[in-house]
Amino acid sequence: MARLYLVRHGEASAAWHVEHDPGLSELGRRQAAAAAQRLRAFGPLDIVSSPLLRARETAEPTARLWERSVSIAGQVAEIPSPEGLPLGDRQKWLLEFMQGGWSKAAAPQGRWREALLAYLAAQPRDAVIFSHFVAINAAVGAALGLDDVISFRPANASITTIEADRNGLVLIERGAEAASVVR
Repeated sequence: MARLYLVRHGEASAAWHVEHDPGLSELGRRQAAAAAQRLRAFGPLDIVSSPLLRARETAEPTARLWERSVSIAGQVAEIPSPEGLPLGDRQKWLLEFMQGGWSKAAAPQGRWREALLAYLAAQPRDAVIFSHFVAINAAVGAALGLDDVISFRPANASITTIEADRNGLVLIERGAEAASVVR
Protein backbone atom coordinates (compact mmCIF):
# COMPACT_ATOMS: atom_id res chain seq x y z
CA MET A 1 0.00 0.00 0.00
CA ALA A 2 1.11 3.53 -0.71
CA ARG A 3 0.97 5.98 2.19
CA LEU A 4 -0.49 9.28 1.01
CA TYR A 5 -0.27 12.54 2.92
CA LEU A 6 -3.20 14.69 1.80
CA VAL A 7 -2.49 18.34 2.52
CA ARG A 8 -5.27 20.88 2.31
CA HIS A 9 -4.06 24.11 0.70
CA GLY A 10 -3.25 27.09 2.89
CA GLU A 11 -5.65 29.98 3.34
CA ALA A 12 -6.62 31.48 -0.01
CA SER A 13 -6.28 35.20 -0.73
CA ALA A 14 -9.88 35.37 -1.96
CA ALA A 15 -13.08 33.42 -1.46
CA TRP A 16 -14.05 30.62 -3.87
CA HIS A 17 -17.11 32.56 -5.03
CA VAL A 18 -15.15 35.79 -5.58
CA GLU A 19 -12.18 34.64 -7.66
CA HIS A 20 -11.81 31.60 -9.94
CA ASP A 21 -8.27 30.65 -8.94
CA PRO A 22 -6.91 32.63 -6.00
CA GLY A 23 -3.41 32.15 -4.68
CA LEU A 24 -2.47 32.10 -1.01
CA SER A 25 -2.88 34.91 1.51
CA GLU A 26 0.08 35.84 3.71
CA LEU A 27 -1.32 33.54 6.40
CA GLY A 28 -1.65 30.82 3.77
CA ARG A 29 2.04 31.18 2.89
CA ARG A 30 2.99 30.77 6.55
CA GLN A 31 0.71 27.73 6.80
CA ALA A 32 2.39 26.21 3.72
CA ALA A 33 5.84 26.72 5.28
CA ALA A 34 4.68 25.12 8.53
CA ALA A 35 3.23 22.14 6.64
CA ALA A 36 6.58 21.65 4.88
CA GLN A 37 8.30 21.49 8.27
CA ARG A 38 5.78 18.91 9.54
CA LEU A 39 6.34 16.85 6.37
CA ARG A 40 10.15 17.07 6.61
CA ALA A 41 10.54 13.75 8.45
CA PHE A 42 8.51 11.79 5.87
CA GLY A 43 10.52 12.65 2.78
CA PRO A 44 11.67 13.21 0.31
CA LEU A 45 8.61 11.76 -1.38
CA ASP A 46 6.84 12.32 -4.67
CA ILE A 47 4.91 15.59 -4.59
CA VAL A 48 1.59 15.97 -6.41
CA SER A 49 -0.61 19.07 -6.52
CA SER A 50 -3.96 20.13 -7.78
CA PRO A 51 -3.56 22.50 -10.73
CA LEU A 52 -5.23 25.28 -8.73
CA LEU A 53 -2.89 28.07 -7.66
CA ARG A 54 -3.56 27.86 -3.91
CA ALA A 55 -2.60 24.17 -3.87
CA ARG A 56 0.49 24.69 -6.06
CA GLU A 57 1.66 27.55 -3.83
CA THR A 58 1.13 25.36 -0.74
CA ALA A 59 3.32 22.66 -2.33
CA GLU A 60 6.22 25.04 -3.09
CA PRO A 61 7.89 25.05 0.37
CA THR A 62 7.88 21.24 0.51
CA ALA A 63 9.28 21.01 -3.02
CA ARG A 64 12.09 23.42 -2.10
CA LEU A 65 12.81 21.57 1.14
CA TRP A 66 13.11 18.20 -0.61
CA GLU A 67 14.55 19.61 -3.84
CA ARG A 68 11.77 17.91 -5.80
CA SER A 69 9.54 18.96 -8.64
CA VAL A 70 5.77 19.01 -8.26
CA SER A 71 3.60 16.87 -10.53
CA ILE A 72 0.23 18.38 -11.39
CA ALA A 73 -2.84 16.12 -11.31
CA GLY A 74 -6.28 17.40 -12.25
CA GLN A 75 -7.85 14.45 -10.44
CA VAL A 76 -7.03 16.06 -7.06
CA ALA A 77 -8.45 19.50 -7.95
CA GLU A 78 -11.44 20.93 -6.11
CA ILE A 79 -14.88 19.60 -6.94
CA PRO A 80 -16.26 21.24 -10.09
CA SER A 81 -19.26 23.49 -9.69
CA PRO A 82 -22.14 22.97 -12.12
CA GLU A 83 -21.39 24.14 -15.65
CA GLY A 84 -22.58 27.66 -16.32
CA LEU A 85 -23.01 28.51 -12.63
CA PRO A 86 -22.13 32.19 -12.09
CA LEU A 87 -19.09 32.75 -9.90
CA GLY A 88 -21.15 34.57 -7.27
CA ASP A 89 -23.48 31.57 -6.88
CA ARG A 90 -20.73 29.01 -6.21
CA GLN A 91 -20.70 29.39 -2.43
CA LYS A 92 -24.47 28.86 -2.09
CA TRP A 93 -24.29 25.80 -4.36
CA LEU A 94 -21.35 24.32 -2.44
CA LEU A 95 -22.90 24.87 0.99
CA GLU A 96 -26.06 23.08 -0.16
CA PHE A 97 -24.08 20.31 -1.86
CA MET A 98 -22.00 19.67 1.27
CA GLN A 99 -25.18 18.93 3.24
CA GLY A 100 -25.94 15.89 1.09
CA GLY A 101 -24.53 12.53 0.17
CA TRP A 102 -22.56 11.27 -2.81
CA SER A 103 -25.40 8.97 -3.84
CA LYS A 104 -27.48 12.09 -4.63
CA ALA A 105 -24.69 13.98 -6.45
CA ALA A 106 -25.19 15.08 -10.04
CA ALA A 107 -23.28 13.09 -12.66
CA PRO A 108 -20.33 15.51 -13.10
CA GLN A 109 -19.62 15.63 -9.38
CA GLY A 110 -20.04 11.86 -9.05
CA ARG A 111 -17.57 11.30 -11.92
CA TRP A 112 -15.13 13.74 -10.32
CA ARG A 113 -15.26 11.76 -7.05
CA GLU A 114 -14.75 8.44 -8.82
CA ALA A 115 -11.77 9.81 -10.78
CA LEU A 116 -10.24 11.18 -7.55
CA LEU A 117 -10.63 7.88 -5.71
CA ALA A 118 -9.27 5.87 -8.66
CA TYR A 119 -6.26 8.20 -8.88
CA LEU A 120 -5.48 7.83 -5.19
CA ALA A 121 -5.91 4.05 -5.26
CA ALA A 122 -3.52 3.79 -8.23
CA GLN A 123 -0.60 5.58 -6.55
CA PRO A 124 2.42 3.28 -6.81
CA ARG A 125 4.39 4.69 -3.85
CA ASP A 126 4.23 7.04 -0.90
CA ALA A 127 3.50 10.66 -1.85
CA VAL A 128 2.38 14.04 -0.59
CA ILE A 129 -0.71 15.35 -2.38
CA PHE A 130 -1.75 19.00 -2.09
CA SER A 131 -5.48 19.23 -2.57
CA HIS A 132 -8.74 20.73 -1.31
CA PHE A 133 -11.43 20.50 1.37
CA VAL A 134 -14.02 18.46 -0.55
CA ALA A 135 -11.41 16.24 -2.22
CA ILE A 136 -9.89 15.28 1.12
CA ASN A 137 -13.38 14.65 2.48
CA ALA A 138 -14.18 12.41 -0.49
CA ALA A 139 -11.08 10.32 0.27
CA VAL A 140 -11.80 10.09 4.00
CA GLY A 141 -15.46 9.29 3.40
CA ALA A 142 -14.55 6.51 0.98
CA ALA A 143 -12.02 5.10 3.45
CA LEU A 144 -14.71 5.03 6.14
CA GLY A 145 -17.48 3.77 3.86
CA LEU A 146 -19.55 6.95 4.31
CA ASP A 147 -21.91 8.47 1.76
CA ASP A 148 -21.71 11.94 3.38
CA VAL A 149 -19.99 14.59 1.28
CA ILE A 150 -18.46 16.05 4.46
CA SER A 151 -17.20 13.82 7.26
CA PHE A 152 -14.80 16.30 8.86
CA ARG A 153 -13.46 19.84 8.40
CA PRO A 154 -9.75 19.76 7.55
CA ALA A 155 -7.97 22.95 8.56
CA ASN A 156 -5.90 24.88 6.05
CA ALA A 157 -2.52 23.17 5.54
CA SER A 158 -3.60 20.20 7.67
CA ILE A 159 -2.21 16.77 6.80
CA THR A 160 -4.53 13.76 6.53
CA THR A 161 -2.87 10.37 6.13
CA ILE A 162 -4.38 7.49 4.18
CA GLU A 163 -3.09 4.27 2.71
CA ALA A 164 -4.20 3.35 -0.77
CA ASP A 165 -4.06 0.43 -3.14
CA ARG A 166 -6.27 -1.11 -5.82
CA ASN A 167 -8.56 -2.47 -3.07
CA GLY A 168 -9.39 1.00 -1.79
CA LEU A 169 -8.40 3.51 0.85
CA VAL A 170 -7.69 3.17 4.56
CA LEU A 171 -7.72 6.17 6.89
CA ILE A 172 -4.61 6.33 9.08
CA GLU A 173 -5.07 9.78 10.63
CA ARG A 174 -7.32 12.77 10.05
CA GLY A 175 -5.61 16.12 9.81
CA ALA A 176 -6.26 18.96 12.22
CA GLU A 177 -9.79 20.29 12.06
CA ALA A 178 -11.02 23.86 12.06
CA ALA A 179 -14.27 25.70 11.72
CA SER A 180 -13.82 26.07 7.97
CA VAL A 181 -15.30 28.82 5.90
CA VAL A 182 -15.99 27.89 2.28
CA ARG A 183 -13.49 30.05 0.36
